[in-house]
Parts: sequence; structure tokens; C-alpha cells
Amino acid sequence: MLQPIIIALDFSSKEEVNRFLSSFRGEELFVKVGMELFYQEGPDLLRMLKDHGHHIFLDLKLHDIPTTVYKAMKGLAKLEVDLVNVHAMGGVEMMKRSIEGLEEGSLHNRPKCIAVTQLTSSTTAFINSELSIQGTVEQSVTKLASQAEIARLDGVVCSPLEVPLVRRNCRESFLTITPGIRTERDRLDDQKRVTTPLEAKKLGSNFIVVGRSITKAKDPFQTYQFIKEEWGTSYETTSR
Repeated sequence: MLQPIIIALDFSSKEEVNRFLSSFRGEELFVKVGMELFYQEGPDLLRMLKDHGHHIFLDLKLHDIPTTVYKAMKGLAKLEVDLVNVHAMGGVEMMKRSIEGLEEGSLHNRPKCIAVTQLTSSTTAFINSELSIQGTVEQSVTKLASQAEIARLDGVVCSPLEVPLVRRNCRESFLTITPGIRTERDRLDDQKRVTTPLEAKKLGSNFIVVGRSITKAKDPFQTYQFIKEEWGTSYETTSR
């Protein structure tokens, strides 16, 4: 069972991760390992996290030609993480091949695969002027989510603000994983399209990704508990 709150391990070493996790008193977590950490520590870190009973979102955002992504996913599947991702802007064929690679490489259950639509740092002005994408961020997210569904992916990464659009345009079981989560007292930093955990739940997010609000807190465990309570007293889990 996967917990709906994913903690982003935004660290650069295994030692920092161990120091951070030591305050969680043996609690089973759903954690995100991104490029910075994975490139430094590699698969050994994932094995350590699994040995401690944690679930893993391996956030590498693959984006390449379809054959390369297929081969990469076939290899990543053997790491037996719970969730991986690609960039939706790689196109439908690339996303289809990512699923094929995961299915062929998986030893047991295939990891869920989601597509990044538009990063939460993106604005309409940015995608129009620098990426030459016409229309609004919301329109782009909706189109990319529809393409990810066509490619048989399990869901998308988007801002909580776009979740209702995805819900209206994709199947009910299509997952929404939403970064850009901040508590009321946190700074926005480089994020633009953000919400609180409670707002994200009301908008329909299946999972929220929380980083600095927890990892930079004076008491990470207490902050995590606070976010769990804000998410809801029932704190429902989501089935694989």
C-alpha cells in the first residue's frame, strides 16, 4: 500500500538521507529519489531504502528517443521501485515504449509509470515565449495528460491546480501526483503553481510530493505529522 504523502529526499548523499530518516522512528514512508541523489549514490541507496521498508518514487524524468527510453526503463524495472516517470513532451510513442520496457524488465509487479506534464515552475508566459507552446499552461497540461493516457501510462505529474482538468479529461483511475505543496508558513521559492496539502486533497490529488517543507523543518517528523493531519484524519492509503 502506498501512502499519499511522498517525501522528496532532496539531499546529495546517503549520509544526509540516513540522518534525516533517523527522526522518523521506524515509520514506513513513501519517498522520492531524484536526479541529484540517484546520480551520487545509485542503486545501493534504493536497496537501503527498501531494506528499511520504504516505498520509492524514482524521479528521473526520462526524455529521449523511444528506443533509448525503452532500454532504460527495462533496466530501471529491475530495481523494483514503486513509481518512475518520463517527460510527456517526449511524445506518445516514447511513453508507450517506456511501458513496454517496464513490463519486459520487471521481476514482479511493474512499477507504475507517470508522465511529467508542465513543471510547477512553469508559467503561461514561459511556455509561450521560451518553449513556443501556444495556449495556457492549463491547456498544455490537459493535452499532455490525454496523450499519457493514450500511451497507457498510470497517471501524470501536474500542479494540484490542474488536477480538476485531468479528472475531467481522463479515466477515473488515472493518477495525479502533485508537487508544489507548501504549508501556509513556507516560502514559494522557485515554485509558481502551488497549494497547501489540504487544498491539494480538495482538488482531487492522489499523491502529494512534499520536499523542503519537511526536509528543512526544525522537526521534520512533527511537520510530517502535521501534514498528515492536514491531509485528513482518515489518512487513506492508495492501492498499487
